[in-house]
Amino acid sequence: MSETEHIGVLDSGQKVTPEDIRELTGAVTPHFAQQVRVRVGRLIEGLDAKDPARIFGEREMARLEDLAHHSGQPGAGPAH
Repeated sequence: MSETEHIGVLDSGQKVTPEDIRELTGAVTPHFAQQVRVRVGRLIEGLDAKDPARIFGEREMARLEDLAHHSGQPGAGPAH
C-alpha cells in the first residue's frame, strides 16, 4: 500500500484508538518500519496531546524509528 492509499480508520471518520495503532504496528519488520511510522503519524496528527491513542502512537513511532535502523544481523549493532 502506498502512503497515498487509504488507511481504514483514517478514512472512516471513527475515533482512533490505541488498539488501531497496535494492529498497525504489531508485526512490523525493520524493512517496513519507516513506512508504518509515517502511517501512524497520519493517524495521530489531529489528536489531542493527552489522547491515549496519540500517546501510544508517539511511543510506537519512536520504537519503529529504532527498529528501522536495526538490520537484524547479529553483531551489526554498536560494539560494547
